[in-house]
This record gives sequence, C-alpha cells and structure tokens, in this order.
Amino acid sequence: MALDRVPRRVGVVGYGRLRPSLVSHLLTQGPELALELVFVWNCDPGRMAGAVPQSLQLQNLDALGERHPDLVVEVAHPKIIHESGAQILRHASLLVASPSALADQATERHLLEASNHWDHAVFVAGGPEDISRLDSAGGRQSLRVTMATHPDGFRQGPLAAAHHTGPRTVLYEGPVRGLCPFAPNSNTMAAAALAAPGLGFDRVIGVLVADLSLTDMHVLDVELSGPPGPTGRSFAVHTHRENPAEPGAVTSSATVAAFWCSLLRCSQLPSRPGIHLC
Repeated sequence: MALDRVPRRVGVVGYGRLRPSLVSHLLTQGPELALELVFVWNCDPGRMAGAVPQSLQLQNLDALGERHPDLVVEVAHPKIIHESGAQILRHASLLVASPSALADQATERHLLEASNHWDHAVFVAGGPEDISRLDSAGGRQSLRVTMATHPDGFRQGPLAAAHHTGPRTVLYEGPVRGLCPFAPNSNTMAAAALAAPGLGFDRVIGVLVADLSLTDMHVLDVELSGPPGPTGRSFAVHTHRENPAEPGAVTSSATVAAFWCSLLRCSQLPSRPGIHLC
C-alpha cells in the first residue's frame, strides 16, 4: 500500500515504441506507490487511441498545467526538451529521458534558469553513480564511453549515410557534445557527461560503433581513470554491459525497467532547483 502518502501526480510526454510499458506501469502499479497518472501526450495522438484512457489523453502540451502535475516524465525526443523543457518547469519537476538535449548549452542554460525561477527540479535518468561519486571527490581524469550497435539502428540523420568499412566501423570518436546533435539517442553518453561535471560534455569522450555482429543487443563500455597515485599508476574502472535489443531498435529492452527505477527514485526526492541524477 502507499502508506497514506499523498499521491504524486505524474504526466508522461511521449508514447512511442517502449513508452506503453511505462504508462502501463503507472496505471497498474502507480496507485500502490502513491503515483497518479494524470496525462499522456504524444505528437501523434493516434498512437494513444484504444490504449490510453481518453480522460488521460492530453491533446495540447501547452495545456499540461491544467492537469496540475507534480512530475512530468519526458520519454519522447530531445526536441521536446529543446522546445518545451523550460515551459514544463513552470508547472512541475521534469524527469528527462533524452539528456543528449543538454549538450546544447543554450538548452541547459534555459532549463537551469527555469528550474531556479520556478523552484522545480530537473532529474536525469541513468547517471552512473560511481562516476558521480568519483567526480565529486576529484578522483577522475578521463572518461570514455563506447556504444556499439547494429548499423540498422542508425536509420535517420547523417549517421544513416555513414560509410561502413567492414564488419565493425567507428562512426564517431570525440567529445560527447559533438556527437549528441547527430545521434539524439546517445543518452547514456550524455548522462555520463552530466555525472562527471568536472569533465562535462567537452571532455568526456564518446565512441559510436556500427557492428554487423550485434543483431540482438547493444554493447556499452565505460572506461574511467583517475589521476596517478604515489606509485605512478592510475585508478581505473572498466564496465562492460550487453543490453538485449530487437534488430534495428535504438532502445534496448532493459531500458524500460531501468527508467522505471529512475522514476521511482526521483518521485521520492524533494523538488530542488538544479539538475540531479537519479
């Protein structure tokens, strides 16, 4: 049971391929967790027909304030954060599933200004906690994030036309800030950059790889190193993760479960101005 807590009112922006699972979780599990779904908006309202109760369908995103949300969950596209993130913060805290939007410095600035003005938080899902802790302690010197997936995952934008030189092709290697505009779904890399503000989008290195052998998964490698110690050797952490994914999918099947956990965490946190990982 929800232990007599006042339910937090949650709105969802985006209803694409995996988002129905998130909405379903809120409808079925939300009441027990003191979470009340108050609206779902999608750029194509037709996707919600027959799946989202009519009373919860929001036709105009500008009217979200009429639903009085406490937390708005963005699971759509970086464009929503660019265009509407600051407006959403007038009414509620914001959980961002597309942190690659924050690689745009103007967007990040506008979100921070709105967050401070309206006293609402910006939460970012998926920030690695070990990176954040080491960054706070000054224990990081370099951070490199490599994501490999099948070429069919790059169906839009400049990467779709990239020339593949063999079974495994490096499409990009450089600062994460330079990658995000061309690969909007580079959200894990963006979250890592936000988790290490001492390095940030300009010093965290992102590597994007097209690998013909990865027909049913995405592979993520995170390499973190600290400054040299007394012996001259550096502290280093290397994590390797394989996320199951349908062929050509840009989002792994593990994403919904991980994002649901982030939503539960941030729903229990106070609304403090600023950008916070959860």
